[in-house]
Amino acid sequence: MKRLLLIITTLALALFSVSAFAAGGVVKGPNEIAPDRYVYYPGTEVLDKDEVRVIACGTGMPDQRRGQASACFVFEFGNGEKMIFDIGSGSMRNINSLMIPAEYLTKVFISHLHTDHWADLNALWAGGWTAGRPVPLEVWGPSGQTPEMGTAYAIDGFMRAFNWDYQTRAFKITPGPGSITVHEFDYKAVNEIIYDKNGIVVRSIPAIHAGDGPVSFIIEYAGMKLVFGGDSSPNKWFVKHAKGANFVIHEAFATPEFFAKDYGMPPQLAWRACCEFHTSGPSFGKIMSEINPRHAVAYHTMEEAHQELLLRIRSTYDGPLSIAMDMMVWNITKDGVKERMAVSPDRASGVPGPTRQPPPEKGRPNPMSDFIKEGEWGPGFNAQNEMLDEHAEKYKLQEQDWRKAKPWYQPSK
Repeated sequence: MKRLLLIITTLALALFSVSAFAAGGVVKGPNEIAPDRYVYYPGTEVLDKDEVRVIACGTGMPDQRRGQASACFVFEFGNGEKMIFDIGSGSMRNINSLMIPAEYLTKVFISHLHTDHWADLNALWAGGWTAGRPVPLEVWGPSGQTPEMGTAYAIDGFMRAFNWDYQTRAFKITPGPGSITVHEFDYKAVNEIIYDKNGIVVRSIPAIHAGDGPVSFIIEYAGMKLVFGGDSSPNKWFVKHAKGANFVIHEAFATPEFFAKDYGMPPQLAWRACCEFHTSGPSFGKIMSEINPRHAVAYHTMEEAHQELLLRIRSTYDGPLSIAMDMMVWNITKDGVKERMAVSPDRASGVPGPTRQPPPEKGRPNPMSDFIKEGEWGPGFNAQNEMLDEHAEKYKLQEQDWRKAKPWYQPSK
């Protein structure tokens, strides 16, 4: 009976939500817009100064799927700042669909170093570089129990692993945007400030997940407190320092039965994964009941498990709640939280910003040997001269004409 009542209540709330937003406001004529849309179209909405928009760009598991990437949330602030909290596998596709110029997507906060929380850093790094980002990336992340378990070591290894990528793009494009500045902080720090600029303060608290190192982030802006939990089982730091927040994101794993039956996990792993080094639905609900946020968001579960997860959460929590799906959007102010879904193109490419990248760096060693350069076939290159001449004239690039140094170059007549 309790389960039936929960289902009825949930359906009633869902129907109320649809009825409240689906009308789209009063349409005043046959050729007028619906003024109160219940979806978010990226790039069409200016935030108020004291407002924050959060977009879920990844809400799922390590084996990212076409319809659900791994952990990633983009925070956009009314002062123009933008921050990425975790950038898990597959999430860059959703970030791209927001059509935010690459020069504004430079600040990444990593909660821990599991691949489903930072593996798409490579796509942001290289993709933003080729899409015109004029400056380096900055990454904030925790230390580890030993130096080789920390963020600085991980980024050093990242740069070594992608050294061929770096050297070739640095020569062909420009080197500056290929750098990554690392801000490593003590994972044991409790509610200490790790970022304080332009009215935004980010604090770190320890989390409990798989080993030493993971953290949760507390973001303060315009008199509001927002929390991104990363991955963690229930812990005392979160309960203490997330209390009374305006907006809280915390993981909530599916049931052990779901993981054993539908996900293929061995049963002995399923009940530990869900409930020892992650947070289950009932435990998530207990945490939220204790901290009493203005709005709670559960994530890190496949969408087909959401119905059962909701019932489990509601057994211990009856407050405002979203179970996150990819491209879900929340606008947060002191007055409340507005939830919508983003409507975005599947094939969005980079959107130019106001700042132009510098040209290639003069004197930088060419990573291509004479052996490879001598393999260039002149007729194929010269076939495009008319098109390139038009481009050079339009953008005043004659002094940067790379063709003139080539032995095969034959100017158009």
